[in-house]
Amino acid sequence: KVLAMMRRLQPDVVVTGFVNGAHSSPFFVPRFKEALYYYASRFDALHSNLTGEEAERAMVEREMLGREIMNVVACEGAERVERPETYKKWHARIQRTGFTAMPVPPPVLTTSRAIVEGLFHKEFSVFPGDGDDANACWMLMGWKGRPVQALSAWKPTAGSPS
Repeated sequence: KVLAMMRRLQPDVVVTGFVNGAHSSPFFVPRFKEALYYYASRFDALHSNLTGEEAERAMVEREMLGREIMNVVACEGAERVERPETYKKWHARIQRTGFTAMPVPPPVLTTSRAIVEGLFHKEFSVFPGDGDDANACWMLMGWKGRPVQALSAWKPTAGSPS
């Protein structure tokens, strides 16, 4: 509904950012398994970048990640509000709504990589989500090669959505 509303607004460009997670399954075991992998990456990144005694880390673990994990693992049906999807599923969904993916300009990927390599832990990375640097329409940010966040830009297609 939100994507259809955005389409009706006829913007020049829509920029999206998503958590890249595959732990939205209605079935507990695959949801738990995917959540375990995803949150292991998130906690590993926190552990590698903040010491265990920092109040900021404890707040992030408890208030952000803890609440997300509780919702993904312990809630079912309408109670579960955390339903992350992979960027590939979002790609298909956004296309069906009547948007066309715009390529990420190669200088954006190059500059983003330089910033991450210069300022952040060596295990953080920025990489194209599909194709190569020249043809990618997703910019992924990850930890130890696992994509955690995904960014893309979209323009409305001519005519009505399919």
